[in-house]
Amino acid sequence: MASEPSTKIPLKTLSSGHNMPIVAVGTSGLSFDPDNAKGVIIEAIKIGYRHFDTACSYGSEGALGEAIAEALQLGLIESRADVFITSKLWCTDNHPEHVLSAIKTSLSNLKMDYLDLYLIHWPISTIPGPVTFPLKREEVMPLDLKGVWKAMEQCQNLGLTRSIGVSNFTTKKLEELIQFAKIPPAVNQVEMNLAWQQQKLKEYCTKKGITITAHSPLGGQNRFYPNLVLTSDVLKEIADAKGKSIAQISLRWILEQGVGIVVKSFNKERLKQNLEIFNWELTEAERAKIRSIQQRKGVTTEIMLASEGSLTSVDFADIDIVET
Repeated sequence: MASEPSTKIPLKTLSSGHNMPIVAVGTSGLSFDPDNAKGVIIEAIKIGYRHFDTACSYGSEGALGEAIAEALQLGLIESRADVFITSKLWCTDNHPEHVLSAIKTSLSNLKMDYLDLYLIHWPISTIPGPVTFPLKREEVMPLDLKGVWKAMEQCQNLGLTRSIGVSNFTTKKLEELIQFAKIPPAVNQVEMNLAWQQQKLKEYCTKKGITITAHSPLGGQNRFYPNLVLTSDVLKEIADAKGKSIAQISLRWILEQGVGIVVKSFNKERLKQNLEIFNWELTEAERAKIRSIQQRKGVTTEIMLASEGSLTSVDFADIDIVET
């Protein structure tokens, strides 16, 4: 019998009918520390995390799969069904004829029979080939969204994933997708934090039954700008008054929006602190202060693209729409 975790994370029912733990551990960056990767995931499972967010482009699928297998052997979980695994289709495979092979590669890396959620990582397509980042501007090409989504639906129909969705989609891109989707996207994983609150997108997704999952919940990293969340005087004032950290205030605010969260920390104590957000709430006065925080989109196509080269065949206007 599996041991009980120290914290039980609430579940959210997706439009597909499957339940998703609302807080996930992001594994981007684990590939840079392969010796520590499995240990981080094992510790997260002990703490109570059951949702793990990976992607082909992260290079962490293999380590995550090994850690889940070890957790099973250790009795930390009883079966594969006890964890929720999200992975993503990278831009080089964002072509109708590559989707099926891409998800099978991810499953092979993870040594699993199915994903719980498979996302189109970005509404961007590049010339097929090895995973590259940043993307070469001259290799970006128009995305066949209708064809790619049909292939994503095939992945779900074949049982290779329980649910399908998208990431970094604006309301305009979602509206385009919904026009032809036979299976609507269950999730849209986007940048959402106190410096980019995404109210318009949240209202749209709520209306359409799409669950938002927030990546970069603490402001993320952008080589062009300072972090407006962790350096916020407003958040420091609220955090000090409540005896919480700025990170906990930020995560609690996102939780109160009714969306999922992808946290990214490989530190055991921070992993614990990131779950200490369930038994208290913000006051209306605190929420009003948070609404006054300066807004600035941090995750744009500019951070995805190499600085040199030029775009010749794609206009990113509908991806970089400023929606506050």
